Amino acid sequence: MASVTVDGIEVEIPNGASVLQACEAAGKEIPRFCYHERLSVAGNCRMCLVEVEKAPKPVASCAYPVMEGMKIFTDTAMVRNARRGVMEFLLINHPLDCPICDQGGECDLQDQAVAYGKDSSRFDEQKRSVKDKNIGPLIKTVMTRCIQCTRCIRFATEVAGVPELGATGRGETMEVGTYVEKALSSELSGNLIDICPVGALTSRPYAFVSRPWELQKTDSIDVLDATGTPIRIDTRGGEVLRILPRQDEAINEEWLADRGRFSFDGLKRRRLDRPWIRRNGKLVAATWPEAFSEIATRLKTIPGGRIGAVVGDTVDAEAIFALKSLMTALGSENLDCRQQGEAITGEHRAHHLFNTAIAGIEAADRLLIIGSNPRLEAPVINARIRKATLAGLKVAYVGPATDLTYAATQVGLDTDFLTGAERPMVILGRAALARPDGAALLAHAWALANPTPEWNGFNLLHSFGGQVAALELGFLPGPRGLNLAAMMGGGVDALWLLGADGFDPARIGQNTFVIYQGHHGDAAAARADIILPGAAYTEKDATWLNTEGRMQRGWAAVLPPGEAREDWKIIRAASAILGKPLPFDTIEALRGKHPLFAGIVPEAALEAPPPAPLSGEAFTAAPGNYWQVDPITRASDTMAECARSAATPALAAE
Repeated sequence: MASVTVDGIEVEIPNGASVLQACEAAGKEIPRFCYHERLSVAGNCRMCLVEVEKAPKPVASCAYPVMEGMKIFTDTAMVRNARRGVMEFLLINHPLDCPICDQGGECDLQDQAVAYGKDSSRFDEQKRSVKDKNIGPLIKTVMTRCIQCTRCIRFATEVAGVPELGATGRGETMEVGTYVEKALSSELSGNLIDICPVGALTSRPYAFVSRPWELQKTDSIDVLDATGTPIRIDTRGGEVLRILPRQDEAINEEWLADRGRFSFDGLKRRRLDRPWIRRNGKLVAATWPEAFSEIATRLKTIPGGRIGAVVGDTVDAEAIFALKSLMTALGSENLDCRQQGEAITGEHRAHHLFNTAIAGIEAADRLLIIGSNPRLEAPVINARIRKATLAGLKVAYVGPATDLTYAATQVGLDTDFLTGAERPMVILGRAALARPDGAALLAHAWALANPTPEWNGFNLLHSFGGQVAALELGFLPGPRGLNLAAMMGGGVDALWLLGADGFDPARIGQNTFVIYQGHHGDAAAARADIILPGAAYTEKDATWLNTEGRMQRGWAAVLPPGEAREDWKIIRAASAILGKPLPFDTIEALRGKHPLFAGIVPEAALEAPPPAPLSGEAFTAAPGNYWQVDPITRASDTMAECARSAATPALAAE
């Protein structure tokens, strides 16, 4: 540790730290544009100049290491004049776009020009103009505003692992772009908007929509993958206009995947906003009493053993618990949450959790990925893996050749890659458990990880934010219950689908009475006999569990459209009509009925799954695309445009 003095305040700082970090440790704010704590040091904006005793001129604090006994001054005449000079240079070519710039109100350049700049400029020459770059349907570029801080270049190369941005030219002719004009191929590209300190890179879907001071901000959770990224939902007039990440070092650091950031326009398209009843083969609009009356009439004539329920992948824990309680009251054990038939029993928590935790990736020394592509299934977790590889983590994978954005060796299931590792780690993709030998694959992956009480390196990577809660709440077949496959083709007489859009509804028996409860008119809704309009994740106070099993809460940012209601309330109302009223009337009372909502969960015992022979079947790439995977993203025009752009990156939308 080095002892340094900042404006008379003595602080202890690790050897090798920068002067800027020492100033922050002393509580001093240092302006900066190019410096970012998660990126390499560039030292090219010079805004962070400070005075150091005995130094002949101001020094760039982001790139200057501390030394024992150093005395630093952050607010002297020399520092103030230097910062004013730097700001004057930065504004030479910057356009007067503030009234029309989407960065207005959140712009570092605006803030620092006011705090550290001067009220006039000595330059009256013509400002240079730079052609805007077309880098895809998500990022709008106004490159004349660029101050060449290179944050975007470093993020794309170091964090996203897609080195498609760079600088061409020198001096006044330097421009940031993609060399050959094309759409960015990263699933984390939206983070470029957050790290750009000016308005050179802004959100294309948000362009000219609103100002930040007009927005109401609500904390929630991204459920479109299983990372559990904390998000902030910005709304105005009952409409979601923007979704941004919140910082959490244990989960996402400060990043957000593009699907969770940009798919919000799907929340206002193809929505279910009123109940529907199928009459004479056609769905017709109905009232809530009519829908509940029809459900009661049909279900009261069906024995409990002939009623089944399936929950989808993004359903909140409260709704899952309510539906399970209703099915139990009706005498049904036919429950399932494994829409693809995954070999997950739910008997042991350690078999379906990301046991090392997301932050634990950085503690592993070897990682084996089996039947998963984290880049597409959980881009934020993939960025954490890439960060660990830069620090020495060795990675191998079992499956088809793919670009994971970091060095990885392709191996087979008989690999000895983890042999000798002190902290071995295995990531098994949930989709791989849908193979015929899924149970054997689970046992094999567990054996490769060889969990111990000190280090459990077995991790199951789920795909969506509602999948773990369903397993933790036991939404699985009872001792005499049927799984989803057995419920198909007439296995049950009535089937309640709660946001279940992940399987082909054509498999349902022709004479099965289907109740669909959800927020979008997807394929399963078209098969339903009764449609009950529910609320999307932005429209309810609810609980989710991420792939680690971490309990997370989100709050309603807007009201559900039309007559749609929160899912647990719909189920509670239906239970009363069915003569089986559930013992709760408020969400607090519901949460009091299960210890999960209080964060009380059983310890994850390290019991090995029973071994079974592997089939030897080759792994195949998951079907579909990253952009359109659930009802919300399939309803999103932005995600549809991204899918087209990904197929033909050189033809990205203007």
